[in-house]
Amino acid sequence: MSTDASPTTHDGPHGYASDKDAYLKRLRRVEGQVRGIARMVEEDVYCIDILTQVAAVTKALQAVSLGLVEDHLGHCVVHAAQQSEEAGAAKVREAADAIGRLLR
Repeated sequence: MSTDASPTTHDGPHGYASDKDAYLKRLRRVEGQVRGIARMVEEDVYCIDILTQVAAVTKALQAVSLGLVEDHLGHCVVHAAQQSEEAGAAKVREAADAIGRLLR
């Protein structure tokens, strides 16, 4: 059995590799937003204003998550399915579990 049957491994570049710089840029922006929220709390900013910023960060992280799911399905799952039915099924289960965690 190839190493691709393991749901947490993949030989070669990950599905997001071609967009890695864009993901890092987005995550750095989110990091800055989170630091801004911490400053808002330190400065006793009105709760609704803080919640508005939390919602913006949440939406930004959801966008990153959706992109990663799409990349995983389009690259990692497809690659595994080309290797074997068992490997493909393992990657689909892994993706479904990850999507479930995102929806909680």
